Amino acid sequence: MNLGFGEIAIILFVALLFFGPSKLPELGKAAGATLKEFKKAVSGIMEDEEQQNQPPSNQEDKKNNM
Repeated sequence: MNLGFGEIAIILFVALLFFGPSKLPELGKAAGATLKEFKKAVSGIMEDEEQQNQPPSNQEDKKNNM
């Protein structure tokens, strides 16, 4: 889904009409915070997947041999 400049401008114009100029900055800030949390959660899930798919490290083998 690729949005061009025209589509984004129309969406912003409709949002401005619907919510008004006073609520738009608050909505943008809330949307940004939500997107940040979503990206943080996705990166955490990806890191967990990578850790599960890695073979055991040599440090664990050394601990078991002692």
